[in-house]
Amino acid sequence: MGTRRKSREYALQMLFQWDITRDSIETISSNFWENHDEPHAVVEFARALVTRTIENVEKIDVLIQKHAEHWRLDRMAGVDRNILRLATQEFLFDKETPKNVVINEAIEIARRYSAQESPQFINGILDSIKKELE
Repeated sequence: MGTRRKSREYALQMLFQWDITRDSIETISSNFWENHDEPHAVVEFARALVTRTIENVEKIDVLIQKHAEHWRLDRMAGVDRNILRLATQEFLFDKETPKNVVINEAIEIARRYSAQESPQFINGILDSIKKELE
């Protein structure tokens, strides 16, 4: 597994915890990394992803909601909601990673952590957001 995918998976886990508890990201991050021994690059990329997502969650959620026909964010599975948040954050703030790569990573993470229909659901919403942003 690549460094960036591992970072995305860790960021998803921390974001999921934040979504449930609304604890500070500093608290979540410090507790999370106590249980993981990863290279500095993995830790830093994961922290950047989750921090930027939380700092911009209102803007991100508005964009997701606009493209999630017939789905309210609070009715989505928590894992799916947070995969969408992470990917949308990368669309908005990471100009280096191609959007198709972000979508593919999100789909792979959904296959690993979410329900059977989640990859298709996530692909549809992210593809729609991508088209708007291009």
